[in-house]
Amino acid sequence: MELGISPKIESSWKEVLKQAFEAQSFLELKKFLIAERSNYTVFPPGAFIFNAFNLTPFNQVKVVIIGQDPYHGEKQAHGLSFSVPEGVKPPPSLVNIFKEIHADLGFDIPKNGNLEKWAKQGVLLLNATLTVRANTAGSHQKKGWEPFTDEAIKQLSALKNNLVFLLWGRFAQDKASLIDSSKHLVLKAAHPSPFSAYNGFFGCKHFSATNSYLLAHNLASIDWKIE
Repeated sequence: MELGISPKIESSWKEVLKQAFEAQSFLELKKFLIAERSNYTVFPPGAFIFNAFNLTPFNQVKVVIIGQDPYHGEKQAHGLSFSVPEGVKPPPSLVNIFKEIHADLGFDIPKNGNLEKWAKQGVLLLNATLTVRANTAGSHQKKGWEPFTDEAIKQLSALKNNLVFLLWGRFAQDKASLIDSSKHLVLKAAHPSPFSAYNGFFGCKHFSATNSYLLAHNLASIDWKIE
């Protein structure tokens, strides 16, 4: 896995995040990950760590969906928040996302949980922590990823206009302080997990609201339908 000063990340993001890659916290993170990989299995595979950035270049971002950390089960994580590779059973939170899209927009609930289609349309599927130890949820939190991903959010807020940030659950909503809500739309709801979805995620209609905002600002809407 390459996690040095010049990582394999899309060129526009590489430029925007140059200082973040050079920060002491990132250098410490690199040391931590080298040690982790020598003793444990780490997800996602190295080639997919920056997948969200590589599939959604900085200048193409229109929507940001913030997750906490990658899935920690075998073959689940591939660098996009909430998403799993095709052929992997969608986890409960993703199923609930699909249920809300069905209620909001009428699309059938898919069996395919790969959200690359969204990413390629400008939906940045960003986890706050980009790696995790196998079978150990939250194991790479507070190791250096958060300053890096916070900087990505800050740069998006500062350098772009009319983005939509979807903040689901308390963790994601804590990122609101990084976002200039005077020039971006910030939508908040409960997390889609089975433990909280009925407390405000279901019925949020964030997907239609996102498209209404984009169209109002002369931007192409997102096709949320997953085949």
